[in-house]
Amino acid sequence: MSILIKNGYVLDPSSGFEGKRDIFIKRGIIKEVAADISEDAEQVIDAEGMYVMPGFIDLHVHLREPGYEYKETIATGSMAAARGGFTSICPMPNTNPTIDNHQMIEYLLLKAKKEASVNILPIGAITKGQQGHDLADIEGMAKAGAVALSEDGKSVMNTALYLEGMKQAKAAGIPIFAHCEDKDLVQGGVMNDGTKSQELNLPGISNAVEDVIAARDIIMAKEAGAQLHLCHCSTKDSVTFVKLAKEAGLPVTGEVCPHHFTLSDEDIPKDDSNYKMNPPLRSKEDVQALKEALRDNIMDVIATDHAPHSEAEKEKSMLESPFGIVGLETAFALTMSELVSTGYLTPMQMVEKLSTNPARILGIDKGSLAVGKAADITIANPNEEYSIDVHEFASKGKNSPFHGRKVIGRVKATIVAGKIVYEDL
Repeated sequence: MSILIKNGYVLDPSSGFEGKRDIFIKRGIIKEVAADISEDAEQVIDAEGMYVMPGFIDLHVHLREPGYEYKETIATGSMAAARGGFTSICPMPNTNPTIDNHQMIEYLLLKAKKEASVNILPIGAITKGQQGHDLADIEGMAKAGAVALSEDGKSVMNTALYLEGMKQAKAAGIPIFAHCEDKDLVQGGVMNDGTKSQELNLPGISNAVEDVIAARDIIMAKEAGAQLHLCHCSTKDSVTFVKLAKEAGLPVTGEVCPHHFTLSDEDIPKDDSNYKMNPPLRSKEDVQALKEALRDNIMDVIATDHAPHSEAEKEKSMLESPFGIVGLETAFALTMSELVSTGYLTPMQMVEKLSTNPARILGIDKGSLAVGKAADITIANPNEEYSIDVHEFASKGKNSPFHGRKVIGRVKATIVAGKIVYEDL
């Protein structure tokens, strides 16, 4: 299959190039990038007025398979990723059974090869069953293809065990992705601890729940010499800690989710579980700190924490419903609307945080439009305005607080290894 992308506005942070270019793809590889390409191609895409970018990479998704296929599957989740412009996604290990050994990594990769629309890059658990008692098969998972380790959904509270896990991760050459939550401080909280939680009479989650573990994990990563990535940062102090770690020369990175830079707890209209996620929507002050951290390149990545649930589960009160919202199909539009159009990020910075930086953190040969690279490409119209409609999602999960929200920026085509897996041209 050969594809010629004509007249697109190329954004490629890996080379620093920004401007109008054509791209010729053959047998899944980028063969030429030039001002005017006249090669014969089986398919020609006119990308006039559109961004042409290295495919987005989401470091943080939940595909729910195996064990919770009623919420999402590899097939539906990867199709949602394709609709959102993501060509590679990293599923977290909190499935049933847990992704905690090399056999489960192999199973996931084999199933993905048959059913996934995009590249699946699995993350393994740090402890067996994510129970926090014994280390998982870290070396085996790394050899089988795990790109990182995470206890996502919780923190490893046993610091001695966690330190040994970090050392093994370093030896295996893969990073630790940290979900920062001191479970002893949560105390039944379901939303940010503030005026709004008092108004809704719902128990709050303080910033300290995240901050205590974020600081601890950075200290422990320094002790172990491990590469550490802080997931879904939501507080101004998490920003401070990442900044200090970088200034100290530590291999520490951080991610922010679109819901955390778009909404604050004051935007929660009532006891509505579509606004329940972990960490919760924070204060306006925290939101502002996250925006500035992305602008100033303190925070490296925009990731979705895509967390689908069934309609029945999310119809319940915030006191009873599970944490999490879907995000794969809204991330680009929210980033354009909240960060690019408002001047916090340049278009090039946006691509860095959605593609180039995630590839760098994983140490994979992606996130680039250079000749010879795999043709993982996202094409998007940065100026298209529309309202988000959860009923159009490919994901099984419709649990989003953004239904009906007016946004700008729509993904028009997603290409994975030279194959068009989504098209709306």
